[in-house]
Amino acid sequence: MYVVIGLGNPGKDYANTRHNAGFNTIDILSKKYNISINKIKFKAVFGEGNIGSEKVILVKPQTFMNNSGITVREIVDFYKLPIENIIIIVDDIDIDFATIRVKAKGSSGSHNGLKSIIYHIQSDEFPRVKIGIGKKHENQDLADFVLSRFSKDEQIDMEAAYLSAAEAVETIIKEDINAAMNKFNIKNRAQD
Repeated sequence: MYVVIGLGNPGKDYANTRHNAGFNTIDILSKKYNISINKIKFKAVFGEGNIGSEKVILVKPQTFMNNSGITVREIVDFYKLPIENIIIIVDDIDIDFATIRVKAKGSSGSHNGLKSIIYHIQSDEFPRVKIGIGKKHENQDLADFVLSRFSKDEQIDMEAAYLSAAEAVETIIKEDINAAMNKFNIKNRAQD
């Protein structure tokens, strides 16, 4: 079984902001696999279904980004899952806009959602799919930037990025993390 957790902030005020790239990718997986995100537990909304032959739970934490780890901890404790079966989908300001990177593990960088997860589960050994949301302007506050919305042109590129991120999650589940890194990280390097 895999748990796929898209990071974001709950509520209409935050819908489609840069920080909600994880939520938007969960929405794509939910539609594609007909998994209704309609259950409430773990301080999250979630749905259960299958991707390929694997049972999957799709999760949107409702704790706000900086406390995402609370939800992840409750899920790990409840399902007794190995950490490598928790896939985090997260926005990233340090990779090229509208590209994705797949990582098997690693530090949180500057991302407070990842910091919270690593703190609460005491491990950074979980796979993550990172989605490039662009870089802030020189004097722009980081919080203001990640809570801003995309322009119409950017939104078109981001829709493609969400589809790629969803495909990366599918590859991790149906094949493995190495297959996903080989497929998606090489594709991105060719564009760099």
